[in-house]
Amino acid sequence: MIAMSGIHKSVLAGLAMTALAGLSPAAAETLNALFMAQAAYSDADVKAMTAAFEKENPGVTVNAEFVPYEALYDKIVASKAAGGAGYDVVLYDVIWPAAFAQNGVLVDVTDRLKDLDRSQVFDGAWATVNYDGKTYGMPWILDTKYLFYNTEILEKAGIATPPKTWDELATDAKIIKDKGLVQYPIVWSWSQAEAVICDYVTLTAAYGGKFFEADKPVFDKGGSLDAVTYMADSLKNGLSNPNSKEYLEEDVRKVFSAGDAAFALNWTYMYAKANDPAESKVVGKVGVVPAPGVEGKSTASGVNGSMGLGITAGSTKPDLAWKYIVYLTSKPVQNQYAKLSLPIWKASYSDPAVTKGQEALVKAADVSIGLMTPRPTVASYQELSTILQAQIQNALAGKASPADALAAAAKDAARIR
Repeated sequence: MIAMSGIHKSVLAGLAMTALAGLSPAAAETLNALFMAQAAYSDADVKAMTAAFEKENPGVTVNAEFVPYEALYDKIVASKAAGGAGYDVVLYDVIWPAAFAQNGVLVDVTDRLKDLDRSQVFDGAWATVNYDGKTYGMPWILDTKYLFYNTEILEKAGIATPPKTWDELATDAKIIKDKGLVQYPIVWSWSQAEAVICDYVTLTAAYGGKFFEADKPVFDKGGSLDAVTYMADSLKNGLSNPNSKEYLEEDVRKVFSAGDAAFALNWTYMYAKANDPAESKVVGKVGVVPAPGVEGKSTASGVNGSMGLGITAGSTKPDLAWKYIVYLTSKPVQNQYAKLSLPIWKASYSDPAVTKGQEALVKAADVSIGLMTPRPTVASYQELSTILQAQIQNALAGKASPADALAAAAKDAARIR
């Protein structure tokens, strides 16, 4: 509990102020909270955490709503206009703080965290909630994409170790395909959604690419172009499942768990799900390593897919909302539910309750968490992402060459900067 001491001091101070204002959390109070209904913590996990919080706080009820990731942003923005009738607590992506801060969507909680030793939490987690020197919540989901592999398929193919570079992955996939073990050895989440951007950023990071130089988009050059070329070639060569162009992360998990893929790029939660007999046919055959690198440029790669919990500017119960956030993000709670999402707290990784049964995942995380690459941190990120999604999809579908597709993306992006 040492890691939480500073936050608890801040919470107690905030609650004392609330009580003085005649709004004691001990009285009957209701919070409205918005969460994501995919990846990371399951709906059941969040409901169990919330029930425990309500038990510790008699008279408090939390209405938890779950929506697909693709609906989160619009729901949060719409809540601002609803004022006190909207959400009090929202889960938000690492790519949104710039827009939310500039548009007054979330409450600045910097002062509430003044007594916390921030070094106890991973830097990549703080990047989720920080913008322009201020903090807009607590990091909660610390995540990046890992390379999952079917150990049985690799063994049958005579592949002794998982690939460490993207070229090795392509080589291994061809061996597996040529032996007829799996028709399409690799599966990805390349739907025209934020999912494809996460894979694209992972590959771009591996190739040492940049998104902007001197504030100008450079998507059509260097590592960015190499990344999309790799993606398109893997489809053209029959190494990647062609349905990847329509898949989201859950589709990837289901294909891998059915034994129909040798490799998959996905978030932390897939490790537990792919090893769950109720969810998977490949239990005990699941390997996981950091996403590969590129020889001479990187040893591994990763995208910052973390998410935070914040208080909406329209909430009329900010102190109670903060107490709920502190509870959900606390080390004891995160350690208890570490199977689908690894904790933000560094000390958690020496706790057997966290590591037991997922040693391989924790070993991969030890590398990946330290090199998570952010997606572009700009207030116009939503528009930028939409542009990239469409043009990458054109390249994957063969409607344009990777170079032409990304040149178009760079041209369109220049207009919104």
